[in-house]
Amino acid sequence: MISRFILFLILGVDALVLLLQTSEISISYDEARLLYGDTSFLQLFIKTSFYFFGQNDFGLRLPMIALHISSALLLYEISKKYLIDVWSRLWLVVVFVLLPGVISSAILFNSAGLVIFGLLVFVYIYENYATNVQYLFLLMLCLIDSDFAYLFLALFFYGLYTKDKVMVAISSVLFLSNIYYYGLDIYGMPSGYFLDIMGIYAAVFTPIVFIYIFYVLYRRYVTKDIDLLWFIATTAFIFSILLSFRQRVDIEHFAPYVILALPLAARTFINSYRVRLKVFRGSYRNIFTVSLIFLLCNALLVFFNKELYLFIENPNTHFAYKMHVAKEVATKLHEQKIDCIQTDKELALRLRFYGVHNCDSYILKEKELNDVSEENSVTISYRNKHIFNYCVTKINKL
Repeated sequence: MISRFILFLILGVDALVLLLQTSEISISYDEARLLYGDTSFLQLFIKTSFYFFGQNDFGLRLPMIALHISSALLLYEISKKYLIDVWSRLWLVVVFVLLPGVISSAILFNSAGLVIFGLLVFVYIYENYATNVQYLFLLMLCLIDSDFAYLFLALFFYGLYTKDKVMVAISSVLFLSNIYYYGLDIYGMPSGYFLDIMGIYAAVFTPIVFIYIFYVLYRRYVTKDIDLLWFIATTAFIFSILLSFRQRVDIEHFAPYVILALPLAARTFINSYRVRLKVFRGSYRNIFTVSLIFLLCNALLVFFNKELYLFIENPNTHFAYKMHVAKEVATKLHEQKIDCIQTDKELALRLRFYGVHNCDSYILKEKELNDVSEENSVTISYRNKHIFNYCVTKINKL
């Protein structure tokens, strides 16, 4: 009973912190494109939230936070197969919610959070329900998003490994159907982005966690201790590495798959820890402690990222700059009784979310931060540091 209370306490604190973050960030251009672009399941999912909560930051972020909390619960349930000790499962959930990539997927409106949730639901169904339910759910995933193509590819190899002809056939059909409908994003001339993607993986998981996950996947391959989670994580990881030799890779399409290796990594770590005498367990405790400190520091940097502007000369170089400014600009415009304006396409699409549409009555131009030559200049500041400077001019149509 105490473990269940601690689990919900962890998730409750996590949800509260994420909800508080909704007021700290604005919609980004990529999110606005997804919201106002071609119709998709994720877009309809978010617009359903708007129906109940209105078109605002809370309505935009709440569905992703809900998917994130549900994913954490599913991970806890799935890990019962790998971790007998309940406290080990709780620590696994803590690591999961603190991963930088997971935090981003919980806050940002993109496919990563949906893919993590979809993968965990499938694994849970695979372990607890009949095969007809599994294949029905796979069909749903095929229709929902293009990023699930790598799941079907993983299941194809898993079917070959387990000699499951039905799985091989169905996963092949679903994979081909998915890429036929959505396409496969392979483009450009061969160019090396291997180091780039390895660095991004290290940032998504933190270096220590990523290196250990890589070690566990390799070790399980050598010892032939491979299962469904191994195939899902490894297939996507290898595919992303191969793709990086040709083009720049969008990590949000692949990192959710590698996250499924967490129960495998946790089991390997716990087993390695327990087979050693107490006098030799110190190095493992130190590794876990350092990893946890890294995760906490990364989480604090994400949640208190605006403080970083105090130490950055050029605000545009801030890692979260694209998530800032738009809401404050829209608020200033509404205070001036301006509900439509002409500006660059990226800012215009972001302002649209906050009720400022495109027109030719006013024009908004960004200025240098130190340029205060015009009386109608407006500056957006965080922590008393100037971040964005602009002026609004009324267009004379006579």
